[in-house]
Amino acid sequence: MPCRLALPGDGKPDRTRCVVTSPVSSRPAEDARVRAVLGPTNTGKTHLAIERMCGHSSGMMGFPLRLLAREVYDRVRAIKGDNQVALITGEERIEPPQARYFLCTAEAMPRTAGEHAFVALDEAQLGADPERGHIFTDRLLHARGREETMILGSATLEPMVKALIPRAEVTSRPRFSTLSHAGVCKLSRLPKRSAVVAFSVEQVYAMAEALRRFRGGAAVVMGALSPETRNKQVAMFQAGEIDYIVATDAIGMGLNLDLDHVAFASLTKFDGRRKRRLTPSEMAQIAGRAGRHQRDGTFGTLSGMGKGDAEPLQFTDEEVYAIEEHKFAPLTNLFWREADPRFDSLERLIADLEARPDNPVLRPAPEAIDMAVLKRLAGESIADTVKGAGSVRRFWEACSLPDFRNLGVEQHARFVARLWNDLAQGYLGADFVAARIAELDRMQGDIDTLQGRIAAIRSWAYICQRPDWVLARDEMAARARAVEAKLSDALHARLTERFVNRRTTLLMKSLGQDASALPVTLEPDGQLMVEGENIGRLEGFRFHVDPSAGVADRRMLLAAGEKALPALLAERAEWLLSQGSGELEISGGAIRWQGRALAEVTFPGHPGSGNFGTPRLTLTRDLTLLPETAKANLEAGLAAWLEQQLEPLEPLRKLAEAARDPDAGSQARALVITLIEARGVISREEAGLENLPKEMRPYLRKLGVTFGALDIFDAPLLKPAPRRLLHALGLDPRPLNPAMLPVLAEGSWAKGRLPAGYRYAGTQAIRVDLAEKILRAAFEARAGVVAAHPKERNRPFRVDLSLAVSIGLEESNARRLLGSAGFRFERARPLAEGAHGPAAPDRWYWRPRRPGDKDERREARRDHRKNGHKDHGQKGGAPRGKGSQTAARPSRDGAQRGPGRGQTPPRPPVDTGPARAGGAFDKLADLLKG
Repeated sequence: MPCRLALPGDGKPDRTRCVVTSPVSSRPAEDARVRAVLGPTNTGKTHLAIERMCGHSSGMMGFPLRLLAREVYDRVRAIKGDNQVALITGEERIEPPQARYFLCTAEAMPRTAGEHAFVALDEAQLGADPERGHIFTDRLLHARGREETMILGSATLEPMVKALIPRAEVTSRPRFSTLSHAGVCKLSRLPKRSAVVAFSVEQVYAMAEALRRFRGGAAVVMGALSPETRNKQVAMFQAGEIDYIVATDAIGMGLNLDLDHVAFASLTKFDGRRKRRLTPSEMAQIAGRAGRHQRDGTFGTLSGMGKGDAEPLQFTDEEVYAIEEHKFAPLTNLFWREADPRFDSLERLIADLEARPDNPVLRPAPEAIDMAVLKRLAGESIADTVKGAGSVRRFWEACSLPDFRNLGVEQHARFVARLWNDLAQGYLGADFVAARIAELDRMQGDIDTLQGRIAAIRSWAYICQRPDWVLARDEMAARARAVEAKLSDALHARLTERFVNRRTTLLMKSLGQDASALPVTLEPDGQLMVEGENIGRLEGFRFHVDPSAGVADRRMLLAAGEKALPALLAERAEWLLSQGSGELEISGGAIRWQGRALAEVTFPGHPGSGNFGTPRLTLTRDLTLLPETAKANLEAGLAAWLEQQLEPLEPLRKLAEAARDPDAGSQARALVITLIEARGVISREEAGLENLPKEMRPYLRKLGVTFGALDIFDAPLLKPAPRRLLHALGLDPRPLNPAMLPVLAEGSWAKGRLPAGYRYAGTQAIRVDLAEKILRAAFEARAGVVAAHPKERNRPFRVDLSLAVSIGLEESNARRLLGSAGFRFERARPLAEGAHGPAAPDRWYWRPRRPGDKDERREARRDHRKNGHKDHGQKGGAPRGKGSQTAARPSRDGAQRGPGRGQTPPRPPVDTGPARAGGAFDKLADLLKG
């Protein structure tokens, strides 16, 4: 076989070393044990290789992706045990001392032959890939097992296998399931368990955002993600947490997914040099991920992906036929690059790497980034530091550092140059590497920021895996892997947060299912949860959708809540009646719980009928979702509870029964109805007492009606409990003083809005029953004087104001209250200067104002102003009769005062009492006697 003589540093031939220039296998015995298993996706090729490897004493498999290697590593480890299985990639190395089975990426796969009983290379058709093809071609040519070698790949690889390994056994495997074209589909109608394929980061994000709105979210798989992040995203999809995945063409590289449909958002991609349409074989590699084992799959395109008025995105008939029938143009070339170059000098290294193969089926690989960096740095001063074969080899290994950050040749070359400057001194110090790793150990930032940090930490993880680059290699490698794992977790969380609405996903799965199967739970604080996701809140029996939900999700959340609520509400209603009745309250004319109205309370009858019978409950809309049986039980329980709460209104019920009693007489019934409508208190002037026969008053007094000097009222209804209840039921719209205090201070009520049950007393207000006590005491004082002196007309008497003051009424306001009932007083003369002894008491008179008194006084004042007449009435004497020309007039507080000598007579007092006396006082004596 022809060989190329290796030239030493002086350029003379070195016949001790032979390098293959026609890289076709030259081991017939080994080639006879090579088996090529070719076919489309979902043919079980990888599964077969795993079974074959586990049947041998040792084995090695090479994969195109680190995550695929990790997946198979976990499967083999479950079969053979942790100590028997190793994982070797550029950034991770798990190699137990007793390991016999090795799962590697193609780049990390050793170029040895015969060390393992079994060797397999997966996705071998990637030898036609411009960037990584030379790696797969080299493993195809040189990786051999002692007992068996398997080449796994597409059927398009068959001509290359026969050309490069003539004695290999070629086996074709049919697809387990059928792959068929489904046409164009809207994103909003995409079937479950679907993958959307795009070829740019922007389009991937746009599709994921749209799926989040329409379908609750999607997993994201891109080559720019770390393997751990991709694994977590795929695991989320595989576990059924979400039903959609958005990916680049990385999905076609051996990822085993439970997909039913693959939808293409684009049929073109940028391959590093130009934007081109995918080949049918590339389309099939991606579309073939639909269908799993015996389950058929479909593929198609998304509508609305065309540009402007262009035709919609769709496959041609030829492409559809090729994908469905798995018939593609065979590969005619594989890319090759010298895998064992010479390291005499940088020039010799570059020359070997750029050498052209002699075999016509092999083509020189395009300039990869490692080669570009090598040539870029070889022309700079840094090349002067690379002397000797060992240094050249090490320099080439540094240039082979993958560009995880996708910085491009210039930026990546600068990073490699800095790395080489450190390596030229020997090893990278542990402190230096630890500091670089610590700089990246930050979980803050958005998706792009975290992706950049993961790419950087992958570079350091790769550096730490090199056996002769870093001191304390194992420790630094462990640190780098730990930081990468943390960053991957953070990136996974950001992706999930942005592109997955787990709540919507869970609810979409539950739609159409039995409501009892919906995993809805009610938290103690009223939150409604579905597998840990909040969908809304219960306030009383009313369901409120989570306010953070978008417009598109609100209907779905409401539907999900309504499906699960009947059973939960029935339990809540049962608890409320048995244990939670203490939380019920009456407010705004309704029975309320947790601030929400459960039932409106109304009383039968029309206004003016005096009907105050059994209340009627009308359940609110909050109880619409409550089952009928539970609703009836709740209504009955609320009615029983309300009956107990209405006990303070028993006096009003008695009045209502009397209003319906025909034996009471129409006049008494009319007064009772008026009192009911006034909710227990009414002024005498509005009561119409002139129409009530005297013989009916005892009957009404037995009902609890008090005929006071100024008001007619039912005293028990003036207590706090009935007043609050009347206000809460909406039966008394007037302001309420909840404690029904005896006296209200000035300014404690709104102007013109005196609380129910009170009357004005000057600048204060007093409860009407207490006002009656004060007035009754004044009438009793007068009655005693009249009885002792029956012949004297309007004899003065004394009134003790201590009762009013003890209640809280100011003395001046007590006088004004008495004045509103017809009492007038004359202030006693003060003691003369130098006199000793108690002061004389004020003298009181009863002179109720009668109709016409106000008009007469107004005429008198007008005559005084017109004639300039001055009143010289008696000082301290009793007020004169009507015929007196100098009758004394009471002051503003009710005291009788005459004008001083030479002074203008004071203006007649203005009655500032809240109650206006009328003709009712003409018969007050009869009332007191009755």
